[in-house]
Amino acid sequence: MRLDPKLAATASPQRYGRVAQLLHWATAILVLAAFLYGPGGPEARVYATSRDFDRHLHETLGSTVLLLVIVRVVWRRFDSRPDPAPVNRWMGWAARAVQVALYVLLFAVPLSAILGAWLEGHSLGYLGGLSIDPPFPPSHQLGASIATLHTWLGDAILWIAGLHALAALFHQFILKDGVLATMLPRWVSRIGSRRA
Repeated sequence: MRLDPKLAATASPQRYGRVAQLLHWATAILVLAAFLYGPGGPEARVYATSRDFDRHLHETLGSTVLLLVIVRVVWRRFDSRPDPAPVNRWMGWAARAVQVALYVLLFAVPLSAILGAWLEGHSLGYLGGLSIDPPFPPSHQLGASIATLHTWLGDAILWIAGLHALAALFHQFILKDGVLATMLPRWVSRIGSRRA
């Protein structure tokens, strides 16, 4: 099932639509911000009262990423996408593997944080004072293990996203096949063509 082209935000064979671009870049920015504002460290430090703002900001950003990735997955079902650039078979496989890994991590990172916090017996705290208590009894050791996994997954998503960004730059400046332009707004492409 496809949406009316007007509702699909004018996606074309040359580029992703405006909604897909917005979701992509908003997700990238929020993932980076969540990583930078993550309180990190041992449980006592993460849940120290003095760290409440950082933790609440981190949890707000992480939960927003989870909501955005759900919207992205649903939107992909209806939106049209440009055809992939013709590349060597191994590059196509690598691109697909990175894309799958990023989507898995976009779900796994926030879900592991939520589950780890709840199993450790902590509420989720958000900016604005919203708090969600654990819906099940704590299992502290399991929660601590999942919280550690969350840290590893958070590092992994940054590395894989960095690889994704480097691949986009490789396509743009070495292969010059326009792959990066498919995820950029038209006005950015116009600025680049004026400077060329």
